[in-house]
Amino acid sequence: MSNPGSPDLSALRPRLPSPLQEVEDDRFTRRGVRLLLKRDDLIHPDLIGNKWRKLAPNLTAAAGRPILTFGGAYSNHLRATAAAGRLLGLPTVGVVRGDELSDRPLNPSLTRCVSDGMRLHFVDRSTYRRKTDPSVLEAIGRAAGAPDAYVVPEGGSNALAVRGCVTLGEELRGRADVVAVACGTGGTFAGLAAGLGPGQRALGIPVLKGGFLTADIEALQREAFGDRRGDWSLDDRFQFGGYARTTPELDTFAKDFEERHGVGVERLYVAKLLYGLVASVEEGAFETGARVVAVTTGAPFAG
Repeated sequence: MSNPGSPDLSALRPRLPSPLQEVEDDRFTRRGVRLLLKRDDLIHPDLIGNKWRKLAPNLTAAAGRPILTFGGAYSNHLRATAAAGRLLGLPTVGVVRGDELSDRPLNPSLTRCVSDGMRLHFVDRSTYRRKTDPSVLEAIGRAAGAPDAYVVPEGGSNALAVRGCVTLGEELRGRADVVAVACGTGGTFAGLAAGLGPGQRALGIPVLKGGFLTADIEALQREAFGDRRGDWSLDDRFQFGGYARTTPELDTFAKDFEERHGVGVERLYVAKLLYGLVASVEEGAFETGARVVAVTTGAPFAG
């Protein structure tokens, strides 16, 4: 049931369930493996992919209050939140990591946020690291001019978001053996793994350095469900320098995939996921006959 005053999300007309598209890729077929794309990038043109699944329950819980959330200078989550605010008539505040950025021209990602009506508030990196501390969070809210805002954590990952992503796994029950997704904060993956059925495995490809994500995902699942859920594992070999970083090798790979299959490949998450799957299948990581699904959680940013 919606909260009083909560926005009508059905008016945004999300495309759910998202399409499942099989692609013929010789790197997989010669190993007897089928590759399918779960096209979450087609759910909504502005609230793309896992951003819809994670934001929708939080927008409902906000019940019309302003939204305050967090992200880096190239955050897909900030862009999606700003777009949601524009579409639903909700004020949004984006707390951006790095106060030095406030003295520079805005990059295309943050420019889009501002054009969608988001008010940006830059904080130094030390404060940003302590943003979950209640007193620090309260001070940030006051300084940003939104002391009574509904707070959505970085990447949109909280218990509500995790439960919102369970449907992603449920949509793939009986249709995959392995479901892989690129991981930032881990919320999408936590819900996906919980939603899959018996005999299905979730594979996460972290895009950040640090090796902390296993503990974070377990904590998110405990918060959302009370315990760890699903058969899942992470492969952290495909970060390509860390968050918001790419390499010429990765860009060449992504362009080749686009030319092979006519599907746009978002560079910061999806390219790393697909690269990791190609490397894994060539290592013999998947059984002959396996159906491997890659969740395309984003689309290339046009600026």
